[in-house]
Amino acid sequence: MKHTIATAQAPQAIGPYSQAIVSNGTAYLSGQIPLDPATGQVVEGDIAAQTARVLENLKAVLAACGSSLDQVLKTTVYLKDLGEFTRMNEVYARYFPANPPARSTVEVARLPRDARIEIDAIARVG
Repeated sequence: MKHTIATAQAPQAIGPYSQAIVSNGTAYLSGQIPLDPATGQVVEGDIAAQTARVLENLKAVLAACGSSLDQVLKTTVYLKDLGEFTRMNEVYARYFPANPPARSTVEVARLPRDARIEIDAIARVG
């Protein structure tokens, strides 16, 4: 069984996709970019500010799924510039202080809305 998840606490989808899908006790979260859920605009600031906004968005979607950051199994981080990896990693580490999930990080040519970062996740529910 597949359940579509949507919450106003995170940015609304900007295309034909769901914020998350829950199936068989696992949540599959679509990538989040640093959009402010209240305004729908990309947050101002450096990679640290954008990383924090992305992780707050993921936290909101996880909550709507009945999950949390502690339940995240895997993330994929898409960076516009791998030169910003260290600064992104510092912020990321604050959100996953113990037993961090598996992760892949890749540099990409461009992200939606010209964001500097996008992160997707897979998490346990319950």
